[in-house]
Amino acid sequence: MLICFFDSQGIVHKEFVPPGQTVHKQYYCEVLERLKNVNHVRPEIVDTWMPHHDNALCHSAISMKEFLAKKGISVVLQPPYSPDLSSCDFFLFPKLEFHLRGRHFGTVDKIQKVVTDQLRALLHEDFQHCYREWEQHLQRCVASQGNYFEGDNVDL
Repeated sequence: MLICFFDSQGIVHKEFVPPGQTVHKQYYCEVLERLKNVNHVRPEIVDTWMPHHDNALCHSAISMKEFLAKKGISVVLQPPYSPDLSSCDFFLFPKLEFHLRGRHFGTVDKIQKVVTDQLRALLHEDFQHCYREWEQHLQRCVASQGNYFEGDNVDL
């Protein structure tokens, strides 16, 4: 499993979850602690970055909200029934899946190398396009008044 943080410029932080590890709130807090490398990767956003979390339990648990508040980390909120707003789901994971589908790698290390290579191959323009698409998804969410929607079935 891959945990990846990116912005409109590119990858900020990525890590692979060890096989057998459950991504629960404690593990995710540890990931956020390791995310401090945003200082080195994007010093210009260190005081303004805000992760966008979906509504997975490890993101929405009260203890996670308390942890984020204690660390002074604001997040972009996710409406409850809007899975189409996760940029990993509509942008990043489909791009990675395209290169992984139908291939046999033999080891986890080989899979991780291919994923890392594909992340490095993404262009600045790919991330720019992702954020334009995310904006359209957000507009659809507003147009649906926060109700569930899929794809393009909400008129703007």
